[in-house]
Amino acid sequence: MAEHNLMMNVVIYLGAAVLMVPIASRLGLGSVLGYLAAGVVIGPWGLRLITDAEAILHFSEFGVVLLLFLVGLELSPHKLWTMRGPILGMGASQLLLTAMLFTPMLHFFELSWQASLVSALAISLSSTAIALQILTEKNLFNTQAGGNAFSILLFQDLAVIPMMAVIPLLGVSEAGMVSNTPAWLGGLKAMAVIGGIILAGHFLLPPVMRIIAKTGLNELFTAFALLLVISISQLMDAVGLSMALGTFITGLILADSEYRHALEAVIDPIKGLLMGLFFIAVGMSADFGLLIENSGKVLLLILLLVVIKSVVLFGIARFSGITPRQSPFFSFLLSQGGEFAFVVFSLSVSVHVMSKEDADLMILVVALSMMTTPLLMILNDRFIEPRHMTVNDEVEAAFSEQDNPVVIAGFGRFGQVIARLLHANNIPVTLLDHNPEHIEYSRRLGFKVFYGDAGRLNLLRIAGAEKAKILVVAIDDMKKVSSIIKMAKQYFPGVKVISRARDMKHLFEFIDAGIDVNNVHRETFSSALDAAGSALLALGYKPDKVTKMQEQFRLYDRDVIATMHQANLEGGDDQLVNASLTMRDELKRKFVTNNEV
Repeated sequence: MAEHNLMMNVVIYLGAAVLMVPIASRLGLGSVLGYLAAGVVIGPWGLRLITDAEAILHFSEFGVVLLLFLVGLELSPHKLWTMRGPILGMGASQLLLTAMLFTPMLHFFELSWQASLVSALAISLSSTAIALQILTEKNLFNTQAGGNAFSILLFQDLAVIPMMAVIPLLGVSEAGMVSNTPAWLGGLKAMAVIGGIILAGHFLLPPVMRIIAKTGLNELFTAFALLLVISISQLMDAVGLSMALGTFITGLILADSEYRHALEAVIDPIKGLLMGLFFIAVGMSADFGLLIENSGKVLLLILLLVVIKSVVLFGIARFSGITPRQSPFFSFLLSQGGEFAFVVFSLSVSVHVMSKEDADLMILVVALSMMTTPLLMILNDRFIEPRHMTVNDEVEAAFSEQDNPVVIAGFGRFGQVIARLLHANNIPVTLLDHNPEHIEYSRRLGFKVFYGDAGRLNLLRIAGAEKAKILVVAIDDMKKVSSIIKMAKQYFPGVKVISRARDMKHLFEFIDAGIDVNNVHRETFSSALDAAGSALLALGYKPDKVTKMQEQFRLYDRDVIATMHQANLEGGDDQLVNASLTMRDELKRKFVTNNEV
């Protein structure tokens, strides 16, 4: 019976998401507001299809853990070090200023000074889930505002650790809640776990992933990726640290790994589903009964929370040199309360820092503040940002244009030649290959190749195919080559596709798909033509004459392709053979007429 109820709940969650998110997106409200609305509709204050929001909220928070793992993969220790200024400066300024302003204000709302302080610290934390979801949807992660927003979010995630340690000191814990473990021992355990994660990430994970990749089983790689993230998060939780912080560190270590893109491709769809579930749970958790009873107080607190945080963030943005065009977006992006506030309030009640009634009130304020962010994004997109379109945003462009102009799928003997020539001209390239031996060999040659199946749409997206100027398809599997080309034409219409073809019939598939025939290269044509030239030289022909003959043959071959393609369309193999014989005789007459033989 329990299993039946679980599956029914899954149907309700997915059905609500499939129904509400497209409607919200069509109305221009964004997917986050769609998920929140879905939670309200199916929750205790809607249709009451599901009433236990807390259980699903704890489960769906794993989506935030996966999200931080992916964020870590996008960075690297070097890049993180370059961000230390914004992380410490902007992050600390935002948290301290917000907490200092809210503490006396909340005390005015009849909260004790301990509850006021804890609540102020809690609501100074913004929602990592909402902010990063919006940055991802709008593709603004690498902008100046997006980078600084992430710095603040990262500082907040780090600040949760000392915050959780200090809260029990403000209240009187129940007997049994007090830990007998000395603080220094707990800190030592935490440092040991983090050190172990760093060492394992550097020395243990790469060879293990190499072994798994050599099996060629995508499902095994998926299972390992999930095992890695879940194990790290549980290990961090066991020593009282943030699960998201642990997976972020792991992702950071693997950011320079050749398996980075493959890990992103595996985790990203699962992360997206759990993030949606998290937003649905937030919508379900809003206690509208409490809102009705204290509507004036709740609405005033929400207004103060959003306005004060926005003002603080706007001041930080202008002081830090964020452009006028991006400053409102930056301020609205982090203006809500965050998911960690739920954890802080829960702990505060358990150690008697604040009453359950006060905690329920603040949880409602935080949950409803999350729902304001998508609306503020619409306000900014439609009315505020267009007023600053004339602002010179050179800094934004510098942050945005970081994707490589060329993506090469396949790093075998064909792809290596292309990559070497581009590398010689200082053209940055993203390389993908599914063969661990190719990856290992390329590392010895000094190339950085990422592991993954280029036939998967989400991997091509993550590798930057959508923004690239050129996609080179250099894979041996001709069926997969055809599939990638069709996929590229459908989903990346702006990218120029250059591909290898096994033979003329394979070439015809690309012509039918709309690929420029000059960008398709039969894999043995040029080398065979060179070999024919060597044969003519061996027979006594002069080098300049051989070069001229090769060029004439190359030019004539374009006419051959057009004629043969038409014959293939009209009559299949028989018509193709007849056309081939005709074109061969025509070529011979041309060479004899020009006295080339």
